[in-house]
Amino acid sequence: MELLFSDDAVLVLNKPAGLPVLPDGWERDAPYLVKMLEEQYGKLWIVHRLDKSTSGVMVFARTAEAHRLLNIQFEGHSVRKTYHAIVEGVPAWNEKTARHPLRADVGHRHRTVVNDKTGKSAETGFRVIRRWPEHALMEASPVTGRPHQIRAHAAALGHPILGDALYGAAATDLIARPALHARTLAFTHPVTNQGVSFSVQYPADFDEALKKL
Repeated sequence: MELLFSDDAVLVLNKPAGLPVLPDGWERDAPYLVKMLEEQYGKLWIVHRLDKSTSGVMVFARTAEAHRLLNIQFEGHSVRKTYHAIVEGVPAWNEKTARHPLRADVGHRHRTVVNDKTGKSAETGFRVIRRWPEHALMEASPVTGRPHQIRAHAAALGHPILGDALYGAAATDLIARPALHARTLAFTHPVTNQGVSFSVQYPADFDEALKKL
């Protein structure tokens, strides 16, 4: 776990894949990110989340006031987030915006599904970075923050994330998890009111999958 920045108001880190932010419902005694961080840094407030299987940059608030101010930014869609994902198939387009309404926590597998009637509004911009014969590397920029939003939208566009069996990806030996990485996060510091931006490199498994492709 790589600490990127810490002061009296915020803590920014590079979350490893495979570690949940909060305890899983059926594994209450297993290690989870918030507990590990609070043992070292004291009380933290959750501003946003990454899936257990997703790696990359996250910010936590260290005071209630910082939490309130960061929440305003996230709810107002002024925080800039970019993710990189390896997907199945080769898109015929270079850029596309997915606006499928999403309904979260459906069924015993707790999937997020497209539902035009009961789904909540969701928007993700996609841009192709590189193509291979059967895969592509894409940048995803979510405007909203629905659970599993990028994963569900990528699948809805016909290009599920590599290794993401929950959303229809085929079995693969390239990577042992969904190939999704939170690459950058930019927001306004809640105390200094200055814009800050953090970027993190690909973890070893993601980088190895790219090399194999």
